[in-house]
Amino acid sequence: MHIAIYGAGAIGGLFAARLGLAGHTISAVARGKTLQVLQERGLTLQLPDGDRQVAIRAEQDPHLLGVQDIVILAVKSPALPSVAQHIAPLIGPDTLVITAMNGVPWWFFEAPGVPYHGTCLHSIDPDGALSRAIPIAQVIGCVVHLSSSAPQAGVIRLASGNRLILGEPAAAGQISARVLALVALLTQAGFEAVGSADVRSDIWYKLWGNMTMNPISAITGAMADKILDDPLVNAYCLNVMQEAASIGARIACPIAQSGVERNQITRKLGSFKTSMLQDVEAGKALEIDALVAVVREIGQLTGTPTPTIDSLLGLSRLFARTRGLYPAA
Repeated sequence: MHIAIYGAGAIGGLFAARLGLAGHTISAVARGKTLQVLQERGLTLQLPDGDRQVAIRAEQDPHLLGVQDIVILAVKSPALPSVAQHIAPLIGPDTLVITAMNGVPWWFFEAPGVPYHGTCLHSIDPDGALSRAIPIAQVIGCVVHLSSSAPQAGVIRLASGNRLILGEPAAAGQISARVLALVALLTQAGFEAVGSADVRSDIWYKLWGNMTMNPISAITGAMADKILDDPLVNAYCLNVMQEAASIGARIACPIAQSGVERNQITRKLGSFKTSMLQDVEAGKALEIDALVAVVREIGQLTGTPTPTIDSLLGLSRLFARTRGLYPAA
């Protein structure tokens, strides 16, 4: 199959490497140093038993790649406006677009039958450009439960986890044939892929677990275990999670766990550096909108009070703005 990766970083690069090694024709939309490395020597996947080299065609202009069978969108939310402007040449009438990103996607309320159907999430897609560029009928949601890194441009290393959850944007109560086909494709490439009959709930559950650790670690510079070890900060996190769980209950994405139970799972991961803290250290734009601002927006939509989420958004946004990592007001 012809598969394009939009965003060949730590996650997108892992998709590209594994699918390329599985025999598919892989291309990537990239820029800067990553583009240069991919064009000169391809992608390197670092494995315990040695490195694997993967041939990949990389271009900055999607027009040069043409229509694909599958597009895997693996960018962070600050890059979405650029995606909306440039992704169209990759998408034909039968192309599937897999969204493998953190946080709430722009299409969260687009599919027929979901609560608040038709609502545009202004935090993610303020002018509806993404919705116009990528038809909802061609979107497949993907929740990524793994950690990988790009120690240098064009080099990918899997750190932990291997699980992908895929599903249709509409909570249809069953797993579609095309999702099952994608699960088989990704499983053959080496992922632990499963299908979901309600991927929106899977997305909300992951968000519920990481919408506190990421911004708090960015602000404080603390590893995850230190955040959980501080009783006041831990209590603050639990308040944020309670508000987000209340919102989830109103949009058909209920959370069965307690915040304490979820944080116990996080604690088992030990002392790790969140992706947002890594972005701070690298001077990259922070994906505050997809993790925090959008939750506040949905809280307002559903009439759910969010005083703790409001403070988390205000603090993380101000922190990022003072460092040039988030747009000015």
